[in-house]
Amino acid sequence: MYNFSYFKEKDKQTILDFIEENPFAFMTGSYLSGGQVATQIPMLLEERNGELFLQGHYMRNTDHHKAFVENPNALLVFTGPSCYVSASWYSNPQIGSTWNYMSVHIGGQINFMSDDELIKFMRKLTLKFEKGNTKSLTFYDNLPEKFLSKMMPAIVGFEIKAEKIENVFKLSQNRDEKSYLNIISKLQEIGGSSALIATELIKRKASLFPEGVEWDGSRFDS
Repeated sequence: MYNFSYFKEKDKQTILDFIEENPFAFMTGSYLSGGQVATQIPMLLEERNGELFLQGHYMRNTDHHKAFVENPNALLVFTGPSCYVSASWYSNPQIGSTWNYMSVHIGGQINFMSDDELIKFMRKLTLKFEKGNTKSLTFYDNLPEKFLSKMMPAIVGFEIKAEKIENVFKLSQNRDEKSYLNIISKLQEIGGSSALIATELIKRKASLFPEGVEWDGSRFDS
């Protein structure tokens, strides 16, 4: 992970909100032999007694299922929008261009759910993404028994206790104010994911450049 202190989000709630807003995680692990496995899964976040737990499910007898049975160590990667940032937008353009992005990495061990736990999880999962609509035909309790009897044995539920949490919120925090404002303007012009990153920069502007405090270049890197 890109470990520079000025690219780290220190507010816990901001990190939790980021996971909630970007729940489709990249999960990777390996067989004991070293062979890599990966999949992408929607995750539910729970906080219990001050500890974080991530819950998900995947198809049984896939390569990632077999690997995690053998080796329960897993890494979840949550990512948000990203964009290219041209050094031509900086006050000093004689350096390399870069990429702005946000990412949270969570490491821990997989614990597999019992059948009853899986049912409870599927209720929570379907209800969350159906916006709490218990009348939705795809809410777990409204699904046909014929479908459930076929689907449920084919999937595996799991929970990961967050043993290690790291993040990178690389959002031009190391630029001077003139460059920072120009980056925002350029990203807004481009639109799409670039504009979403611009919004994140705007949120942080006041804390990075407080009124009456002159920027001393201490965040600058080449």
